[in-house]
Amino acid sequence: MRGWDDLNPLPVPPSWVPGAAVGILSLHFIQKLLFPYFWADLRYLLKVLTYGLRMEMYRLQGRVVTVLDKFVKLAEKQPHKPFLIYEGTVHTYGDVDRRSNRIAQVLLQHVSLRKGDTVALLMENEPDFIHVWFGLAKMGCVVAFLNFNIRFRSLLHCISCCEPKILVVGAGLLGTLEEILPKLQKDVSVWIMAKDSTFPSVHTLLDKIEAASEDPVPVNQCSANNLKSAVLYIFTSGTTGLPKPAVISHLQILKGAAGLWAFGATSEDIIYITLPLYHSAASLLGIGGCIELGATCVLKKKFSASQFWSDCRRYNVTVIQYIGELCRYLCNQPVKEGEKNHKVRLAVGNGVRNDVWREFLDRFGAVKICEFYGATEGNICFMNHTGKIGSVGRTNFFYKIFFPFDLIKYDFQKDEPIRNKHGWCEKVKKGEAGLLISKVNAKNPFFGYAGNKRHTEQKLLCEVFKKGDLYFNTGDLMVQGHDNFLYFWDRTGDTFRWKGENVATTEVSDVIVMLDFIQEANVYGVSVPDHEGKAGMASLILKHNASLDLEQIYKQVVTHLPSYACPLFLRIQEKMEMTETFKQQKFRLVDEGFNPSTITDPLYFLDNSKKAYVLLNKELHEIILSGKIKL
Repeated sequence: MRGWDDLNPLPVPPSWVPGAAVGILSLHFIQKLLFPYFWADLRYLLKVLTYGLRMEMYRLQGRVVTVLDKFVKLAEKQPHKPFLIYEGTVHTYGDVDRRSNRIAQVLLQHVSLRKGDTVALLMENEPDFIHVWFGLAKMGCVVAFLNFNIRFRSLLHCISCCEPKILVVGAGLLGTLEEILPKLQKDVSVWIMAKDSTFPSVHTLLDKIEAASEDPVPVNQCSANNLKSAVLYIFTSGTTGLPKPAVISHLQILKGAAGLWAFGATSEDIIYITLPLYHSAASLLGIGGCIELGATCVLKKKFSASQFWSDCRRYNVTVIQYIGELCRYLCNQPVKEGEKNHKVRLAVGNGVRNDVWREFLDRFGAVKICEFYGATEGNICFMNHTGKIGSVGRTNFFYKIFFPFDLIKYDFQKDEPIRNKHGWCEKVKKGEAGLLISKVNAKNPFFGYAGNKRHTEQKLLCEVFKKGDLYFNTGDLMVQGHDNFLYFWDRTGDTFRWKGENVATTEVSDVIVMLDFIQEANVYGVSVPDHEGKAGMASLILKHNASLDLEQIYKQVVTHLPSYACPLFLRIQEKMEMTETFKQQKFRLVDEGFNPSTITDPLYFLDNSKKAYVLLNKELHEIILSGKIKL
């Protein structure tokens, strides 16, 4: 009798199959050991290339497709889908398209605006911010986003340097308008989002919008001829001086709008935006990202830690935007039951500390933190697509081909890049901190700042590694690890970051020295335990025979500076120390901080509850370190 094996002989595999299987397994283990992020890097790089190829195809076809063009197409394709949800009210894609058309028609009828003219926008987070922005964009205007936190002198400076034909002010900022109106240039036409006005020569928009046509603006008025033409001015302190209007092109908006998509967001997502729309993170990545996806955005007038998760549950939010401070505020809230009961899966932003990152994940569940790095006016961006805690992104050989950058040696005392005896800059080794610079070329242009060629030139480094090369100086110090992850280290120049905003030390010191009893002010940032960024501190020298007037200092800073720029600490010195290049010495002051146990000079603290600067003694210092006082 024949056996089963005789009836069904098993096929014998070719002799090379076992060897191939062993080889494949070996390659898999080698890849996991030596190149653990290979597939993640490949997927991300393919996404970047796909988006780049799509834009290149448009160019070859002679088409210029902007984010605004994509929005108008979506309004035709999905007019009833919610685009904005604000305080419970739904604004569909069709609603936003029609209202922005109305605003464009009003301004075309009443103001002689031409394509390319600048309009300044001073508004809080609200749907009409987006309606006015889109309406002006449909007219071919350049829109300048103004920071509504800045005060009198700085605000007038911002308006002046972008040279707007008109200024549009939100209904909630009429008090700010009243402050600046007497000093505002007479050739700037002012419009407010109201039905009537008590201000002389100020025009109203709301009453005219209701009667306006919803017809689209003629195509020749709004069509873009070049992706590199300016469409927005977004103000940044950069690394020095008063805010500067960074030129934002259609190309930059397209790149920013692709961020959420690159991190894995889809058209089904609901994005929660609590950051101010005058920032590129909220406007380009947030609103632009929603348009790129065809998704829905929940817009909040102002961030509220106590309402954050209830809003997320109420609106079924799946993607949130953050800055480091925001995550810390959420972690500092009292623990409640059901904190992981939400649908948020992605958190996109920057500036979160390692300990807050870990606590956020432990407390609020499996949310993928998508940290990224990018300057508003910059030409380089990094994205941490792997979720590695602490890193702002990854790089590799292929990424550097498309987006060339380097980290170079930096002299902290002289506050400038180090050059060797031949005059060339030198790259740092992996694991060392270096100044991040990004090559400027046709694919990665730097558009600079509006109205000031000198400011643009100051951000560029020439003859870096060879004759004729040109790099954008980010002003940021970074570290590239041996595994090619990048980590933010510090900022250079006369600036620091507090409450998610850049603070220019020169702007603060200029305000303080306006007081008649102050001889000199040296402003810098100091670290405060368990707080992101650095708190403002001012070392002051009094004029001869003058007395310190803390009440006048308090009134001066709160009147002329936004709250985040007011120095939290004051130090009264007899003599201002200078560097060898005759700049104010900051390094030792920064290291010494605000500890009255080690500093013999008088110290004072800005106590917001008392609306005054008070003496900083050891007891108060300990209370600040314990976190019992809200900074």
